[in-house]
Amino acid sequence: MLNGKLPYQFATLPNGLKVVLRPMDQVESVSVGLWVRAGGRYERLEVSGISHFLEHLLFKGSRTRSCEQLKQAIEGIGGSLNGFTAEEFTCYLAKVPAKYLRRAVTVLSDMVLHPALKAKDVEKEREVILEEIRMYEDTPAQYVHEVFNQLLWPNHPLGSLLSGSVATVRRISRPVLVEHWKRLYHPRNMLVSCAGAMDPTRVIASLRKAFARAPQGSVRRFSPAPRSPRGPQVRLLRKATEQTHLCLGTPAMPRTHPYRFALELLHVVLGANMSSRLFHEVREKRGLVYEIGTHIKRYKDAGAFVIYAGCDAGKLATTLRTIVGELSQIKREPIRPRELRRAKDFYSGQLLMGLEDTMEHMLWMGEQAITVGRVARPHQIVADMERVSVQQVQRVAHALFTARRLHLAAVGPVSERQTATLRDLCDP
Repeated sequence: MLNGKLPYQFATLPNGLKVVLRPMDQVESVSVGLWVRAGGRYERLEVSGISHFLEHLLFKGSRTRSCEQLKQAIEGIGGSLNGFTAEEFTCYLAKVPAKYLRRAVTVLSDMVLHPALKAKDVEKEREVILEEIRMYEDTPAQYVHEVFNQLLWPNHPLGSLLSGSVATVRRISRPVLVEHWKRLYHPRNMLVSCAGAMDPTRVIASLRKAFARAPQGSVRRFSPAPRSPRGPQVRLLRKATEQTHLCLGTPAMPRTHPYRFALELLHVVLGANMSSRLFHEVREKRGLVYEIGTHIKRYKDAGAFVIYAGCDAGKLATTLRTIVGELSQIKREPIRPRELRRAKDFYSGQLLMGLEDTMEHMLWMGEQAITVGRVARPHQIVADMERVSVQQVQRVAHALFTARRLHLAAVGPVSERQTATLRDLCDP
């Protein structure tokens, strides 16, 4: 049965499959996401990357549809088909013209419930993933984030590559992949989110039919996040590149922490756009970098605030000193009320404009529903953001930006002899 008032409607099918729907007027498309509690955090370290490996394989064909038939069923009507793996879930998604909603449900459910998992596809896709891993290692702007994660959560799935390592991917066998699929890919461990032009009753009917014979299982849980090592932690990885790429960051609040709104505004003020403090000071004023920004990692029981930049190797110390200076200032001096006003307007504007797109809305509500079991109303979030004070933002900055919490990862033409110097600079 459907329950709840607009804008979001929720249902749970008899087999345990959760559903969240967002009917949207005056659009011609509908986006469907099939979410599974299967990601990096659900893996043993010795088979790191298995969720990502399985995601690849589900696109290679089902028991009744070949790889080409899966793609053509969606792309042949002007739609798009994709998937991605994250730490706390895997998502398979499609966006189609509204009249083809039932087809999207049928194709996605066929992929996840009846994958072929042929031995030849396992071996072929293994090589594809190994090339993907090598590509990341050859892309320092991306790889530095993985080095940073390892510093923050050593010997834990949160600190491992989502794609796995060369060693773990080589170790994953077909029987292990099949067991992983059987353990996690069942209705009680899944959720479907759908946004766009739809009749909710028909969506539920399509899902009932598609999942009528799905296997039963239990909801899976992951191990808690460990406490991050005391900082400052510094790891330098030498590579013959033109630039040095760095990540400087700290452990932060988990996904539902009461101060999460103040954390979001701190992110906007420091590095979310071209009006941010770091962009102005480090790039515009001093010309030290081309790219600089911040982002937030959000998990059920952990999080991180990360600053990333790319600079000339000879300017690494100056760049780091300038960044840390900005962190120190935002701790010492409350941000100006008009700066807070701009940050709030930027956040709410980005949120509300993004949710006009059916795919963005589906992803936004699906991630919340699969991780915390509810979906916040956009205008409630805007109202919560409005209540954040200057003092709360400063309090979060004080909590995060201390030397004992800071971690620095850098990839480029660097030397380990710089480690002590850089560690000393990590003191806001």
